[in-house]
Amino acid sequence: MAWRFALLIDSVASDLQRGDFAETFTIVDPSGPVLSLGELSAQRGDGVFESLGVVDGHAQEVGPHLDRLAHSARLCELPAPNLDQWRAAVGRVAAEAGRGEAVIKLILSRGVEHGPSPTAWVTLGDAPDNARARIEGVRIATLDRGYALEAPSRAPWLLLGAKTLSYAVNMAAIREARRRGADDAVFVTTDGFVLEAPTASVILRFGDRFVTPEPSAGILHGTTQRSLFAHLEQSGFETAYETVLVTDLVRADAAWLLSSVRLAAPISAVDGEPVAVDRAFTDALNAYLLSPRD
Repeated sequence: MAWRFALLIDSVASDLQRGDFAETFTIVDPSGPVLSLGELSAQRGDGVFESLGVVDGHAQEVGPHLDRLAHSARLCELPAPNLDQWRAAVGRVAAEAGRGEAVIKLILSRGVEHGPSPTAWVTLGDAPDNARARIEGVRIATLDRGYALEAPSRAPWLLLGAKTLSYAVNMAAIREARRRGADDAVFVTTDGFVLEAPTASVILRFGDRFVTPEPSAGILHGTTQRSLFAHLEQSGFETAYETVLVTDLVRADAAWLLSSVRLAAPISAVDGEPVAVDRAFTDALNAYLLSPRD
């Protein structure tokens, strides 16, 4: 991804008022050296992040993304981010976006080992071309996540519900899916339940009912998924959070991977088995997801 704009946030400025926030931002060269060699985000992946879609200069779902950033910070025992300060930073970065689709990333790291404070920064980059995935769909491979459905309640220190910078497993899963002839992966539990994709939520349709795996299973509660569920409910559909069996992926009338940047990508095959793609309904979902959403 080509980064076009970046700024550092003074993460110690938790007591500043809204009017002072601009003084806590430092614009930096996104292609130049910025972070210290002792930065724990690079050494250990010790931090949290969020990725926001930007459409024609409008950053989507800012409030929910900031709430999830704060939630991840609590789980990782990082200092609570000043959400008003981060919102101002998002607005400053989004002003550089222009027309079309882009991506804003929010990163909060533990900083330099034994350093005085966390490190925080926000970047703006060009969104990848997701047209093919939205139209033709994605082939998925189901991959064992290595734990049973109840593991998050027994082992909260695994941080399974936090959006951390430790993405090595997620990227390895995508590479393995591609080795199997798929485009993306969907994690499943050892006892046969669907979790999430490495970078997306999973949504299934059964008639006029839409379901997604229960977030208490140690998965991220998707911001785009919540927005879409609210839209579907307003349109007269039923939505639910449930335990989803792996076999439901091929039994459903339709299914999607849903994320802030790729938006709704229909699942076109599961472990090599073709499944139905509802092109018209997918187009309608993405028309909503490309509209300004707060």
